Amino acid sequence: MPGPLVANVCKKITAQLTGAIGKQEDVSVQLEALDILSDMLSRLGGTLYSFHSSILNCLLPQLTSPRLAVRKRAIIALGHLVLTCNGNIFVELMEHLLAELKRNESTSTTRTYIQCVAGISRQAGHRIGEHLEKIIPLVVQYCNVEDDELREYCFQAFESFVRRCPKEIGPHIPRVTGLCVKYINYDPNYNYNNEEEEEEEMMETENGEDEEQESDDEYSDDDDISWKVRRSAAKCLEAIVSTRHDLLQDFYRTLSPVLISRFKEREENVKADIFCAYISLLKQTMPIQSWLQASDAGGKEEIPLTMLQNQVPNIVKALHKQLKEKSIKSRQGCFSLLTELANVLPGCLADHIPALVPGIVFSLMDKSSSSNMKIDTLAFLHVLLCNHQPEVFHPHVKTLVAPVVACIGDPFYKITSEALLVTQQLVKVIRPLDKPCTFDAKPYLKDLFSGTLKRLKAADIDQEVKERAISCMGQIVCNLGDHLSCDLQPTLKIFLERLKNEITRLTTVKALTLIASSSLKIDLRPILGEGFPILASFLRKNQRALKLSTLTALDILIKNYSDSLKPAMIECVLTELPDLIGENDMHVSQVAIVFLTTLAKVHPSSLSKISGAVLSELFQLVHSPLLQGGALNAIIDFFQALVITKTVNMSYGELMKQLTGPIYSSSPGGTSVTLHKQAYYSVAKCVAALSSACPKEAPGVVNQFIQDVKNPKSSAAVKMLAFLALAEIGRTMNLGTQKELKTVILEAFSSPSEEVKSAASYALGNISVGNLKEYLPFMLKEIGSQPKRQYLLLHSLKEVISSSPTDSLKPYVEDIWALLFKHCECTEEGTRNVVAECLGKLTLVNPSQLLPRLKKQLFSGSPYARSTVVTAVKFTISDHPQPIDSLLKSCIGDFLKTLQDPDLNVRRVALAMFNSAAHNKPSLIRDLLSTVLPHLYNETKIRRELIREVEMGPFKHTVDDGLDVRKAAFECMYTLLENCLDRLDIYEYLNHVEDGLKDHYDIRMLTFIMLARLSTLCPNAVLQRLERLIEPLRATCSTKVKAGSVKQEFEKQDELKRSAMRAVAALLTIPDVEKSPAMAEFSSQIQANPEMSSLFESIQKDSTSLSTAELMDLS
Repeated sequence: MPGPLVANVCKKITAQLTGAIGKQEDVSVQLEALDILSDMLSRLGGTLYSFHSSILNCLLPQLTSPRLAVRKRAIIALGHLVLTCNGNIFVELMEHLLAELKRNESTSTTRTYIQCVAGISRQAGHRIGEHLEKIIPLVVQYCNVEDDELREYCFQAFESFVRRCPKEIGPHIPRVTGLCVKYINYDPNYNYNNEEEEEEEMMETENGEDEEQESDDEYSDDDDISWKVRRSAAKCLEAIVSTRHDLLQDFYRTLSPVLISRFKEREENVKADIFCAYISLLKQTMPIQSWLQASDAGGKEEIPLTMLQNQVPNIVKALHKQLKEKSIKSRQGCFSLLTELANVLPGCLADHIPALVPGIVFSLMDKSSSSNMKIDTLAFLHVLLCNHQPEVFHPHVKTLVAPVVACIGDPFYKITSEALLVTQQLVKVIRPLDKPCTFDAKPYLKDLFSGTLKRLKAADIDQEVKERAISCMGQIVCNLGDHLSCDLQPTLKIFLERLKNEITRLTTVKALTLIASSSLKIDLRPILGEGFPILASFLRKNQRALKLSTLTALDILIKNYSDSLKPAMIECVLTELPDLIGENDMHVSQVAIVFLTTLAKVHPSSLSKISGAVLSELFQLVHSPLLQGGALNAIIDFFQALVITKTVNMSYGELMKQLTGPIYSSSPGGTSVTLHKQAYYSVAKCVAALSSACPKEAPGVVNQFIQDVKNPKSSAAVKMLAFLALAEIGRTMNLGTQKELKTVILEAFSSPSEEVKSAASYALGNISVGNLKEYLPFMLKEIGSQPKRQYLLLHSLKEVISSSPTDSLKPYVEDIWALLFKHCECTEEGTRNVVAECLGKLTLVNPSQLLPRLKKQLFSGSPYARSTVVTAVKFTISDHPQPIDSLLKSCIGDFLKTLQDPDLNVRRVALAMFNSAAHNKPSLIRDLLSTVLPHLYNETKIRRELIREVEMGPFKHTVDDGLDVRKAAFECMYTLLENCLDRLDIYEYLNHVEDGLKDHYDIRMLTFIMLARLSTLCPNAVLQRLERLIEPLRATCSTKVKAGSVKQEFEKQDELKRSAMRAVAALLTIPDVEKSPAMAEFSSQIQANPEMSSLFESIQKDSTSLSTAELMDLS
């Protein structure tokens, strides 16, 4: 912030500046004064508050100055003024401009006023929105006046409205688009004679191009400025296309053909903007690469892509001749557009390769091509090769190889680097290894190999070129190594050299992995002896990416070259492994264990060398609370591979002892070794895996576990492990022979330990999965007759429904369904939730029959039953595509009607279900938002009738029964920001965020996070509402806690303030936010208050350390 001295100086000189501007005798003084005033307003607009009115009165007459330079500077000054002036002054200015525009004294002043409106909109679009209704008809009217400059300014004004006032311009978009389409074709002084063009296409001769160039020059009339109109119309179209994703289909129907027909534009600058507009359209069409939209794919997302596919031939027809034009700028534009096209619709240019190759070769070989021209051409060729089937290029390989190899030899390193990328892709095209191919690659191998080899050998070249030469040569050896004969050995020796160099080692490891995995079985023996110890040494390095790549390389080498490896080579790797296995880096551990598994399968003899250190690290990892997912599965695979090898010291019994030892060694009541709950699950899974690998041992182990459970002296830990292990074994193995198992489990249901109860319930469920015929009827009978054990038995049932194959469950569906509906009105919410989860998962077994039945239950009288049904629907929604999706999509609207249910609890679970859909499968609800949002927003309101006072002794305590529902509603709003932003009316949304900022602690915390997110997602909308959003933030940051309050109250307030300050920090990242008077005032308040400023600084430190941590992760 500027100091008081600066502010005082500015205040002193403002009056003199406005005086100097008012006197029109000396223009140079006027211009200087306007410059100084603009500068002051842009930096200190808020400080000059008291002068705003006089500044406005001084600037307005300058808009009619005879000197255009003065008008221009006055417009700039007004642009800076509107950022900080108050509402009245802004209204005065707008009314003046509107009145003058209506008067239309002369075309010259009208031009200036339209420029001024556009300037204000660019600087303060959020304020001009409410005046647009009056402005737009005037601008439309002036578009039709025969004055090209005026038209240009009109389109510039439209462009700034589209970008800065998206909501207010909405209704006028069709009108503005129509004008753009009309004037993008406006070229009164030039005759694009279509018939002649067609003939020229028929007989395209070399001098045909020259003639065209000459005719160009005849027509280019110095006074013709119609190109400015076309350019501004193209820029306005680009703004419309890039801000209105929802109109994509209309754009392909109306705009796309118009833009394609204008690719023939004669003015280079205009053509560049037309290309930009079309590229914007393509970027908007980029399909969203994720299953989130999976069920959309069949519907709306596809239509624009199909429309584009049909227009591809016209695009190529309009562009392919231009690829040989002299103008570099227009060739670059063509390649940018084609690159984007190939990315958006992979494969779409397959039929047009013959039309494009001559242009590619021309740009690569043409002497007049600039470096950037060549780089752009190579980049396009790379995208083309990656996104199309190899066969379509085979007829053209002969023409492409020479120019690409010439580019590898180019003195400019960036061209070399791009050319090596292209070559790498070209090698995959000439000889794809993943499918049979008849194309003969031999004739081209020599050129590609020698061009790449030259760059691979060079030591004194750019780092990027070195890396790409290694990758490219790796690809050549991988795909064509069998044709290299005597060149292969020397090339591999170079790889060995590159492995020893710190700068190139990572890329070389990746290249060697590629070669080792080649189906051509390249002979790597000459370098394995020396290479293996080098690779082993990399496992010691700090660079994580190097460790991971090296482990992958070693894994492939052991799989494919086990017979060429000496025991000593493997030992040097094994000594490095203990340090890699541990809970500090689960991913590295996982890859290291996968390597050990491969070793156990391929080279079992080396396992006796596995030091105790590796195994003890592994057992420690199994007992870690962090172990789950991929790393756990890797350990299970390893134990299974290990136990089959029958290596000494690693037998079934030995491994079991090591796994379960720590749990048995804890004394019955004691706490000598306390393991985390997760560790019991991991151990149980490993035990089950070992038992399935050694089926002979399994019955004995099952008996042992049953005895452990029956033994009254067993500790709770031992019982818990026994049940979990029985669960894991029973899931895949039929334990029907164990007669006493059911009794043992049911007895455990009355154990004093909650852990043992839940393990027994888990065991019953999983054992039933392995033996449905015997166990499921038993379980259903128990649920019916044992009300006390219901909760645990229902959990067992949930395991059965989640883990059993659909077909084996089908015979029991009716019985289970009937039983669950008996319990769906239970008063215990916990039980209802389990029933709901069972119902939801069961519906997935036969959706077409069961989903309509769920729907029927919505009309049941009891609110408990309705809430169970709605929660059940939540459990049918998962984050990956499922058969039920299309059925759900058609009826989720009926389930969402419960958002209007009279019962508070039903509305809460309906919001939870909506949130789950918005988060996991937005496609289910996107089209319903227009009807659902009003009900969602309705739930964010505070309801006085739900707030009651409770007397607790002498104190009165306020309880708000509506809080949970409001919280759920705000959580839904936050989720919609991430997945359905384009379907929200952001201004309506902000109204509710604003209310949330003044609500209860929990909701304020949520809305602060929402506000921070909104600052990055839609900064313009937030700017328009800034003044109303800052007030609650300021109130939170300056709250004082009462002196005698409890510690929790202080902590709560601290957390709130931190969260509010994070929102402030996010608001400050919005461009131009500091020019808002409210924000400037709040910023100075923060700086003046020591407590607030230290809090603000600590938050900024947090965010910078976070972003650097993220950067480090990426490296």
